[in-house]
Amino acid sequence: MTRFRTVLCALLAIALFAAPGFSAALTDSLKAGKPDIKAAGVMTFGPEGILFVGDSVGGAIYAFDTQDRTASQAAAVDVAGIDAKVASMLGTMPDQILINDLAVNPISKKMYLSVSRGRGAQATPVIVRVDSKGAITQLNLENIAHAKVVLADVPASNGQEGRQNPRTQAITDLGFVDGKVLIAGLSNEEFASTLRAAPFPFTTAKGAGIEIWHGAHGRFETQAPVRTFVNYKIKNEDNIIAAYTCTPLVKIPVSSLQPGAKVKGQTIAELGSGNQPLDMIAYNKAGRSYILLNNSNRGVMKLTADNLDTFKPITTPTDIAGVPYETVKSITGVTQLDKVDDTMAAVLQTGGGGVALKTIALP
Repeated sequence: MTRFRTVLCALLAIALFAAPGFSAALTDSLKAGKPDIKAAGVMTFGPEGILFVGDSVGGAIYAFDTQDRTASQAAAVDVAGIDAKVASMLGTMPDQILINDLAVNPISKKMYLSVSRGRGAQATPVIVRVDSKGAITQLNLENIAHAKVVLADVPASNGQEGRQNPRTQAITDLGFVDGKVLIAGLSNEEFASTLRAAPFPFTTAKGAGIEIWHGAHGRFETQAPVRTFVNYKIKNEDNIIAAYTCTPLVKIPVSSLQPGAKVKGQTIAELGSGNQPLDMIAYNKAGRSYILLNNSNRGVMKLTADNLDTFKPITTPTDIAGVPYETVKSITGVTQLDKVDDTMAAVLQTGGGGVALKTIALP
């Protein structure tokens, strides 16, 4: 009888692993070791507390197991001088660090910051996390379970600083949609503006070239990268809602992002020239859908997103048109933004000579 039970259990285990839809934990694909990450830039979370980090310098995307999987309710956070506190923890001065991005773990609600310690080519990538009580800890990258996918089509460096160097824009934003990491940025292809898709666990990262109509410029463009995007379902279909400099808002079906494809996005809004979009989130409030977009020069915009499929593509020169929005005048100085839940967002906010990490109520 004992032998029969053993055999039966073994057969059941085999059947379970062979059953349609069964998948091992995604973290099982990650291997412990020290990653050769060159720079920590834009970030996004996937399932199981896996943090995806873009490395434009190294031309790669990393997946890190944060081991941060204890569910928690959202709580108000207000950490003044987060730049000075992170610098102190790293043994340096605030002017010797740069906070590159903010991402909220949807499970634990802890806030993660990607940081450059130092300036220029010698800067060291660092990731820190902040809990609801404001405690700051460093994510240990010395022996972390991780995986890496290399982008084969990143533009070469021209040796210049900042956005004058196309290599620094190889990865401008990340998202996780339907088992894939979506990667916005520049490539060395004919259509430099690229949206790549990397299935996870990682195998390859292949891209589609993106062409858009830029109303403020009065022409089709293929060289400017998506600055920030959010995944948004329109009639149950996954779409990327992407924002570009000066400031077109573009709708791109995720299904169109096939390797090597040339995709023409639909410009559904022009939000004003002379402006850089920084971050965006989608949320629901009182039965309505909204997109919140923070900008370099035009403040925080709240866009109505209930019927994005009804807006006709903009194809003529224009400045402000399309999807309606209101400027949220009560929220200023926001440089980074991420969603905590449908009631609050986390922001990095400048003012008073420093940077604060805090939560705000969604308008």
